[in-house]
Amino acid sequence: MASAVKQSRPGYGQLLRTPGAWTFLLPGFLARQPFAMLTIGIVLLVQSTTGSYGTAGAVSAATGVSMALFAPQGGKLADRFGQRAVLIPGVLVHVAGVCALITLALAHAPLWALLAVAVPTGASTPQVGPMVRARWAAKLGGSPLMPTAAAFESVTDEFTFVVGPVLATALCTGIHPAAGLVAEAALTLAGGLLFASQRRTQPPVHRDRSDDRPRVSALSVPGVRVLIVAFLGIGSVFGGMQVSLTALTEHIGQPGINGVLYGIFAGGNMLAGVACGAIAWKVGPRRRLLVAYGLLALATTPLWAVTAVPLLGAVGLVVGLCIAPALITGYTLVESLVPAAARTEAFTWLTGAVALGQAAAATAAGQLADRFGPSSGFLVPLAGTALALVVLLTLRSRLAPHTGKVVAGAPGTTGTADAGRERELSHA
Repeated sequence: MASAVKQSRPGYGQLLRTPGAWTFLLPGFLARQPFAMLTIGIVLLVQSTTGSYGTAGAVSAATGVSMALFAPQGGKLADRFGQRAVLIPGVLVHVAGVCALITLALAHAPLWALLAVAVPTGASTPQVGPMVRARWAAKLGGSPLMPTAAAFESVTDEFTFVVGPVLATALCTGIHPAAGLVAEAALTLAGGLLFASQRRTQPPVHRDRSDDRPRVSALSVPGVRVLIVAFLGIGSVFGGMQVSLTALTEHIGQPGINGVLYGIFAGGNMLAGVACGAIAWKVGPRRRLLVAYGLLALATTPLWAVTAVPLLGAVGLVVGLCIAPALITGYTLVESLVPAAARTEAFTWLTGAVALGQAAAATAAGQLADRFGPSSGFLVPLAGTALALVVLLTLRSRLAPHTGKVVAGAPGTTGTADAGRERELSHA
């Protein structure tokens, strides 16, 4: 299959003709939709019941932090026991947690009670995006279609972030403050169970070892740790934008356009993702990541000074256009840095880093909005991306795969295949 792939130029059409792809793409799209609705749904519900963006940001942050901390452990278990074994109990616990959170918020429960429920709710959030990426990696191996698959997944993620916040905002403002989270729970249950039923496309389970070598953790790879910092910065953009846009639109008396503005931001991300997947890159992913991240930090600079809605939409669009190249190249680098036996874990570390950065940014932006006005929250994305850019520039050498090096404990991989893939991806 790989040889057939290499005979023509990689593209979306060829990617979507991969045998068995649609059996996990359609359920995966449905199952990941709630991910984009959870934090905005929490912010809108808790702010409605408490009147405080700081409290809403804190509850949202507790969800994001627990998601970031527990998601890699779920990815590690999925690598070892299979995605279905992890996904089904996770879906059931998550739905129960969301229902409990809605009940407590509407009952005006104290903050500590909301935080106590937010932790298991976030910890059990199904990590469908990383699982889909792991299925692509298992299907495609080291073929030239892997960057296209990474771009396609980024586009899919961002399409959910176009639809999800708009849907959640419309439900919360037009029907009931809890309606967004009710929809999130329903979609999680239906989509998660349907995705879990697709057994044939699951990556192979790496449970048995033929020697005494220790199982590799994705976190032990230096490049993964650098990418985690980069994705924390990207998460700060998502979290800072969500809370700050909510606060600003509420301040000017137009809460209904919050979802539209965030949808424009996510739409820019989606459009850039489509372009990234269609381009036959001659520059290596490491260099692309550094350039894209520098542009992202630069694009976040004017956010705090913009108050006019049309101009804010335009700046948000530019910020969104700069995110996708950084995300896509980060996920592409994982395939060359991490052995197959730890890739689901690696993808969940990166997704968890986005969630953690988003949670921290939501908390910080909420506190700034409460104390200094809604526009001050936009300083959070600038600070987060600037700090991450410094780390990327300082430790960029760790993002270069070591040609010919076989990572111990990587069942199912060969030194020749890994080396060839690394040479293909590391021209930076």
